[in-house]
Amino acid sequence: MKIAVFTDSYLPTVDGVVTSVLTTRRQLEADGHEVVVFAPADPRRRVKDEANTIFVRAHELRHYPGYRLAMFPGREVDQVKELGVDVIHIHGVGTVGIKGLWASWQARIPSVQTFHTMIQDTLPFYSPFGINLHVLERGLRLYLRVFLRKSTGVVVPSRAILDEILQLSPEAPITDVIPTGVDPERFSPSVSGQSVRTKWGLNGDDIILHVGRVAPEKNLATLIHAFPRIKEANPDAKLLVVGSGPYLERYYDLVRHMNLAGDVIFTGFVPDADLPRYYAAADAFAIASKFETQGLVILEALAAGKPVAGADFRAIPEFVHEGENGFLFDPGDATSCADAVLACLAHRDEMRAAARASALPFSVANCTRRLEHVYERLLTA
Repeated sequence: MKIAVFTDSYLPTVDGVVTSVLTTRRQLEADGHEVVVFAPADPRRRVKDEANTIFVRAHELRHYPGYRLAMFPGREVDQVKELGVDVIHIHGVGTVGIKGLWASWQARIPSVQTFHTMIQDTLPFYSPFGINLHVLERGLRLYLRVFLRKSTGVVVPSRAILDEILQLSPEAPITDVIPTGVDPERFSPSVSGQSVRTKWGLNGDDIILHVGRVAPEKNLATLIHAFPRIKEANPDAKLLVVGSGPYLERYYDLVRHMNLAGDVIFTGFVPDADLPRYYAAADAFAIASKFETQGLVILEALAAGKPVAGADFRAIPEFVHEGENGFLFDPGDATSCADAVLACLAHRDEMRAAARASALPFSVANCTRRLEHVYERLLTA
């Protein structure tokens, strides 16, 4: 099968969507399929099309650093026809997503949309042009309703998002609930994290790990505000924040203001190849985000055998089971967050096997196989 992937988010930006695209692409290719990716070019770097990757001319999105808008006319329809594509898989509802939908219509081949991001939730942080939020949200909801309805099929990563999508667009052709799979060989209790502990001077400490884009919608502030209570109960605790983003300097300032420098450590960007060692180095994982449609980082932590302290919101409770592989907390309550983190540290050993076991059904091989079945159904419909 030849699959064209249209994505609004791609390298050099690193986020959950990019990880999903790359992870699924590798597995599809391992399964014998041919995958070509259409992605927005980074206007700050002169790049040529790579093998099976076509970069679409794009403009930097000033209100959301690291993301691009492919507003310019291109040859995507002709390229899809020339390549003999069987199915188009769209990741995102932005300009490249529109190009994918248009190519699907013009080439008369089916398209499936994976709905990754509740983008209406970002409006309070990234509203462009000073437009009234209420007006902008209504317009965005109408746009999403139409976009989803025009796809041949829609895949959602969790049942929580299924419910929200059906409320938003009741006529959306929902095909299946398929999260992005995790590689249980890469993220495993057998991996050593000693090099990470040594690098950051954390030998002998209890490490709470957070992995993700450092942006306001990730709600990292709740975790930082919880840390004094965590430190009071466990003086050996350290918070290791892996990732970069537009709020990095702001959180630096917050940590300094709270006299937590040295206890909350920001690593900045970490290459994907190094991430398994960071999970291995941790004693527990924490995520306070209310933005997660799935939370691939949760599955990575669980696969590594780490209990997860997670916000009791949206998709996270589907993967974090209270008292079994982690603990849930109110994402707006720092005390609740601290209690969940401390409970994870206290029960880390007894939860290791259950954490690992809970992630295995969501292996990348299993999830990609289900996605292949979606492609097959669309092609035979």
